[in-house]
Amino acid sequence: MYLYLVQHGKAKSEEEDPARPLSDSGVEEVKKISSFISRLAITVEEVLHSSKLRAKQTAKILADSVSIIKGISEADGLAPLDDPALWVETLKSKTLSLMLVGHLPHLAKLSSSLLVGDKEKGIIAFKMGGLVCLKRDDAGCWNLQWMITPEIL
Repeated sequence: MYLYLVQHGKAKSEEEDPARPLSDSGVEEVKKISSFISRLAITVEEVLHSSKLRAKQTAKILADSVSIIKGISEADGLAPLDDPALWVETLKSKTLSLMLVGHLPHLAKLSSSLLVGDKEKGIIAFKMGGLVCLKRDDAGCWNLQWMITPEIL
């Protein structure tokens, strides 16, 4: 099973727009990532995002570049300050790949929980609009496969 973790793209400031949608540069950076991953033939069961507009917009842009079995939807437990334990437990029963679009510090804590069993370790330095690919092996251990950021492209 593959797990694709995505930090939303750059958003407008709260002063500029209280809903904090993606900024123009945020949209362009996520489109860059989307274009790149379209060549990877990624298939996921679902693309799930937090309730925040910037995460929803990021998910919709990326969803155009992957094959999705069930669809794209909002999910609980992906807000910035949510406890990663919910997703650590949920992922144990999943067999098909997923893409989760969310925020820091949640994504950093989730990835650290999966990779080393300690949410406070800070194993991956997420970047806005970036995508991290983890893989769970047959023994249930998670491994980092690759990471792509807008700056690399």
